[in-house]
Amino acid sequence: MNIELILVPYEEKTVLYHLMQLYRYDSSEFDGHVLNHHGLYLYKFFDHQWTDEYRRPYLVKADGEIAGFVLVKLDVPKEYMQLSTAEKTNVISEFFIMRKYRRKGIGKHVARELFETFSGHWEVRQTATNLPAYTFWKQVISEVQNNRYQEDFMKNETWNGPVFAFETGMA
Repeated sequence: MNIELILVPYEEKTVLYHLMQLYRYDSSEFDGHVLNHHGLYLYKFFDHQWTDEYRRPYLVKADGEIAGFVLVKLDVPKEYMQLSTAEKTNVISEFFIMRKYRRKGIGKHVARELFETFSGHWEVRQTATNLPAYTFWKQVISEVQNNRYQEDFMKNETWNGPVFAFETGMA
């Protein structure tokens, strides 16, 4: 299977917007998001994907078909981190593989590619009740990092859930 990670240009943001609706619906059982009066899920930082220099919105394609998306933040200062103490840390903000493509190695492939492309410190978080996401990330990070990572459950004013912190590509 040919898996691609494609940066979403501003002109194609509607594609990401539609995928965001599927993602928010899919995750609403874990995070409690509700539809607005227009029947849509809001994502406060959607337009920031193209205005904030440190954000990267990617489409995931499998054999040419859209399979999901991932939103990444690069070089986030340590005061915004939950577990990482590095001066700058990369963060997976949102990660979505459509149900049709799950359990086929696509998510793992995408995660590996991101960790290799943007080597350095990483932090990955999940909503406390999203056990499938926790299981996925624990397996992928354990494998990629040969069990060299930190994990903690954070509950504070900004986060409630498991957090993984690790470093990639550093010799």
